[in-house]
Amino acid sequence: MPRSDDAAARLLGVPFDQMDASARKVARHIAARRHIARNLALEGDSPPSRGERAADAVASFGGSWPFVALFASVMLVWVVANGALLSLRGSTFDPYPYILLNLFLSMLAAIQAPVILMSQNRQSKKDRLSAAHDYEVNLKAELEIMLLHDKIDALRHTQWTELMALQTRQLELLAALAAGTRPAPGDAPGDAPVAPPGATA
Repeated sequence: MPRSDDAAARLLGVPFDQMDASARKVARHIAARRHIARNLALEGDSPPSRGERAADAVASFGGSWPFVALFASVMLVWVVANGALLSLRGSTFDPYPYILLNLFLSMLAAIQAPVILMSQNRQSKKDRLSAAHDYEVNLKAELEIMLLHDKIDALRHTQWTELMALQTRQLELLAALAAGTRPAPGDAPGDAPVAPPGATA
């Protein structure tokens, strides 16, 4: 793939064989003049399993204000119920400092934390794929801008040379007219020969 090699070596300063997979992919897309951006959400990855969907639901609910409000309400009801039973009956099922409540909270945290970690691991995988795709798109955009700069510089240099040559020829013609000499035929295509001053037709 010589065009990819040339683009990689000239724009990145790295041989094609020494580039990583993302840079090689970008070089191939530049050589083939193809777009590299795509919608990752529409790609046909494997659907999440039942456990993964449950982990996402637990993580979504566990990180919301309704969960915080429900959690605080349960603890408040627990404390009030134990206080009321203690004052009415003189005994309660979970006296202060609420050892049974601490046990339930520890069990909830022990179960909830791994489930949330599973959901975060799946999200981290998606984020890594998205970051890699963003890197490829940004690299291709940067290389395309560099190619455009090269083309504009080359075009400007060519046009500037042509303009300088045309201006030089026009100055020679003006100098010949000022000196009263007739320009050589063919010097200015499309221009009629100019007679010296004072000459009659």
